[in-house]
Amino acid sequence: MTAKTLALLLAAAAALSACNTIAGAGEDVSAAGSAVTNSADNVQQKM
Repeated sequence: MTAKTLALLLAAAAALSACNTIAGAGEDVSAAGSAVTNSADNVQQKM
């Protein structure tokens, strides 16, 4: 796992712990999923 991926996952975890509503949680999960997808795409392009 790269440092960038780890940083994104930690940021997503912090955002999830800070959300106060169900809608906010959904947005946080969506953002985390997008970050993971983007990281995976970047790694695949480098291969």
